[in-house]
Amino acid sequence: MLDKIALSLLIVGGINWGSIGLFQFDLVAFLFGGQSGIVSRIVYVIVALSALWCISLLFRDTTEAGDRDYGTNAA
Repeated sequence: MLDKIALSLLIVGGINWGSIGLFQFDLVAFLFGGQSGIVSRIVYVIVALSALWCISLLFRDTTEAGDRDYGTNAA
């Protein structure tokens, strides 16, 4: 569940960065009172923490016990 929340926040952050790059428009700053506003800064920190959490997804074994192939043929 935490993985999905972190990934969702990371997607929001990516969309915000895309809007900055393409249109020079910071959606988070617009919605929450400028880049130096306390709520905007909290959102930026939460997105950054989500990005750090999602780094762990790169190194996790996501196969479940029933999905592993142990080199045996069941045929």
